[in-house]
Amino acid sequence: MKNKFLVFLSFSFLIVSCHRKSIPSGEGKLVTETGYASFYADKFDGRSTSNGEIFRQNKFTAAHKKIAFNTNVKVTNLTNNKSVVVKINDRGPFVRGRIIDLSKAAAKQIDMIGAGVAKVKIQYRKK
Repeated sequence: MKNKFLVFLSFSFLIVSCHRKSIPSGEGKLVTETGYASFYADKFDGRSTSNGEIFRQNKFTAAHKKIAFNTNVKVTNLTNNKSVVVKINDRGPFVRGRIIDLSKAAAKQIDMIGAGVAKVKIQYRKK
């Protein structure tokens, strides 16, 4: 029983430590945008992204039209105040009114799967 608890505790710490909810401190101006987020359809899993990476629904990644690749972006769902940090590795979305397209893992983290689209605030540091 003790071993199961230690495994659970170790796994929990790993999950929490790998998932940041705040913008990393660093150089550059903090930029904020507000708009709508959507998330990738399952058919894109395994395809190449604009920066050459293979897209995976279970990773915390996103597409934005202009933010530099590999930039960490904090996305906050304005309906429930839940947030997630994603890495930009693709371009898009190309639907009017949408500012970011999230992986399914990121969309789940901010509870927007049911709605499909959510009003969000994004924040990142521009170098």
